[in-house]
Amino acid sequence: MKKLLIVGFAAMLLAACNQQKVNDSSSTAVSEQQEPEVENVEAEGAAMPEGTEIGNKYVDIELPGIQGNMVRLSDYVGKNKYTLVDFWASWCGPCRAEMPHVVRAYAEYHSKGLEVIGVSLDNDHEAWVNAIEQLNMPWPQMSDLGGWDSMGATLYKVRSIPSNVLIDQQGQIVAKDLRGNQLLQIMAELMP
Repeated sequence: MKKLLIVGFAAMLLAACNQQKVNDSSSTAVSEQQEPEVENVEAEGAAMPEGTEIGNKYVDIELPGIQGNMVRLSDYVGKNKYTLVDFWASWCGPCRAEMPHVVRAYAEYHSKGLEVIGVSLDNDHEAWVNAIEQLNMPWPQMSDLGGWDSMGATLYKVRSIPSNVLIDQQGQIVAKDLRGNQLLQIMAELMP
């Protein structure tokens, strides 16, 4: 019975996410490659490019910020001990549920050298900006408002959100897809 409830809940959540995506999309057709996952699971063939694997050098991203100014990831990596690239969207329920953990990590470790860079997969500028305010996200944000076709998501082969990549000061990827308390535990180990 529990399995049926869990499967039913997952199906309802996936349907809601897919409906929101259809509502947010300006295109008339959505390819299977663009469909969001309910969980943070990589789709088949969705492995990150070689440069974004743990142990490799990060891939730079440059996208418009909230005010339209260009925000470049490389402007932050190297200036901070660690930089967390956080892929999210205002319409993503799991992203909103995860955000308090990211906010807490930022509050606890920003003064020690952690920077967070938000990469939004939104399509609507107003929804994006409102979510940043509602979720209390004071760190730099970027988005080309391309949704699942966002250049940032494409460069990192993001097929599900929330997703993130943790980069050290030398530009090496040291972790990815840290969720919940796992993010706080890793930061406590790296920045005691």
